Amino acid sequence: MTPVAGILARISAIFIKELVQMRRDRLTFGMMFAIPVMQLVLFGFAINNDPKDLPAAVHVEEQTPIVRTLLRALETSGYYKLVLETPDPRESSRLLASGDVAFVISIPAGFTERLIRGDRPQLLIEADASDPAAASNAIARADAIFNRALRHDLKGSLAYLAAAPSPFELVIHPRYNPEAITQYNIVPGLLGVILTMTLVMITSMAMTREAERGTIENLLAMPAKPIEVMIGKITPYVGVGAVQTTVVLIAAHYIFDVPFAGPLWLLLLGVTIFVLANLALGFTFSTIAKSQMQAMQLTFFFFLPSLLLSGFMFPFRGMPGWAQMIGEALPLTHFLRIVRGVMLKGAGFSDVQHEMLALVIFTALAVGLAMLRYKRTLD
Repeated sequence: MTPVAGILARISAIFIKELVQMRRDRLTFGMMFAIPVMQLVLFGFAINNDPKDLPAAVHVEEQTPIVRTLLRALETSGYYKLVLETPDPRESSRLLASGDVAFVISIPAGFTERLIRGDRPQLLIEADASDPAAASNAIARADAIFNRALRHDLKGSLAYLAAAPSPFELVIHPRYNPEAITQYNIVPGLLGVILTMTLVMITSMAMTREAERGTIENLLAMPAKPIEVMIGKITPYVGVGAVQTTVVLIAAHYIFDVPFAGPLWLLLLGVTIFVLANLALGFTFSTIAKSQMQAMQLTFFFFLPSLLLSGFMFPFRGMPGWAQMIGEALPLTHFLRIVRGVMLKGAGFSDVQHEMLALVIFTALAVGLAMLRYKRTLD
């Protein structure tokens, strides 16, 4: 055999060995194809920086053809979706704080009469500006939408109003982040992103580390029940989550000047449930993975959609329905609503109770699945 042939033979042997190893490691092999496909689908179909059909409430104190024209123009524009009508203008604060609507449009009594007289009456749009990117396009187009719609009504004796710059004054009231400071939206969200990335990863590697080091037999020999093993494994990392939370909140206040309008106890309650949800999920991953590398791969596979579909990087309401359904199943989505609601909007428990319940349900499901998987791995 020539030297060249020997080199090729040795390379071929290593090449075949690697192929066999890849075939045996099915999880890693699957990730190699699943992650690019997931990125392609998410970035190609789910991400949209120009959200449409944003839910809006209206407070209308008169019903006239001109008012109905304005409201119909909002709906046909594609940016606003009128979902309810509020009889009390004070209701707008509750609706915006809870996230039920993104806008509240108020048209006062006498609007049409003053418009015809040329007094330029005011039309108010209150917007949830806690996420500046979500509401910016809809707000920017509101004045053009109204003026274009009025051209059809301002004819004949009212044609003189169409010649003016605008027959009404549009007042925009961006709530919670009127200066559209990006840090106010990003920094609170970073708390959830950091907790998700670190806690799921370190917990998912807990059991696989025991298996790789050969110390899992010590756990099997102990008379501890699966739930006791799980509690013992994740409890130290609760302290890690507490330290991370403290660091992020201190930095948010003293470095980025992020306001804190709501009760601290409510935020800490949400953080506690969210930490437990991530730790339980990480423990579940540790019962699936056979190595620490696989545990890290599972963590990344979960973290990527959490980052993209939770509303942290891109407007949640801008995503298609199927992407929003996936996002609603992710704990980070609900935690972002809690932390931004409490810190920026001053939300109370009634405003975030549905998000809290969603986190509790996710935690319970993760714990149940972890117990089933742990029992099976002991057999």
